[in-house]
Amino acid sequence: MRAVIAEDLALLRDGLTRLLRDNEIEVVAAVGDADALVNAVLLERPDIAIVDIRMPPTFRDEGLRERTPETAVLIISQYVEGTYARELLADGRGGVGYLLKDRVMDVDAFVEAVRRVAEGGTALDPEVVAHFVGHRDDRLAALTPRENEVLALMAEGRSNASIAEALVLTVGAVEKHVASILQKLRLPPSEETHRRVLAVLAYLDSA
Repeated sequence: MRAVIAEDLALLRDGLTRLLRDNEIEVVAAVGDADALVNAVLLERPDIAIVDIRMPPTFRDEGLRERTPETAVLIISQYVEGTYARELLADGRGGVGYLLKDRVMDVDAFVEAVRRVAEGGTALDPEVVAHFVGHRDDRLAALTPRENEVLALMAEGRSNASIAEALVLTVGAVEKHVASILQKLRLPPSEETHRRVLAVLAYLDSA
């Protein structure tokens, strides 16, 4: 797996580089501004770009998803910016994530999130999910309380096995809840990962 890191703080940039390399993820470039990020991704075509949400000089990701759709993007941020999280998921493709920088301290969980996003999944910080939960209306009213719990964990990017462990359910029970959620949200038949991303998008759009 090949990664590009874009972080303007040199200490954190170097720390992320060492962390990923120690976990057998090749860092092909580590840069400090948005222009260098775009150039590195266009040149290296990595599996994933790990990007500070506020990269100078323009403090955005420079439309990276549109310019290099084959590269997954994991945003790391000091705070929750709900609108940007929705924008990341808007195309329903997956391969996106949004984590607060504090999560880097949990090395195993962070590396797992990097790999999951690079493989086309999603990873949303629990605080991002909590932000949306606190601002939702009733557009997902058809879901049961348990289905809402399952969907919130899906939004974090968790697998069925991880959801089952968190809610003390069997994997089979989680699979039934997920199937019910997808049906109630009237998501079209498609590849399973894609449908999960669409379900998460519906969840965020209810904010």
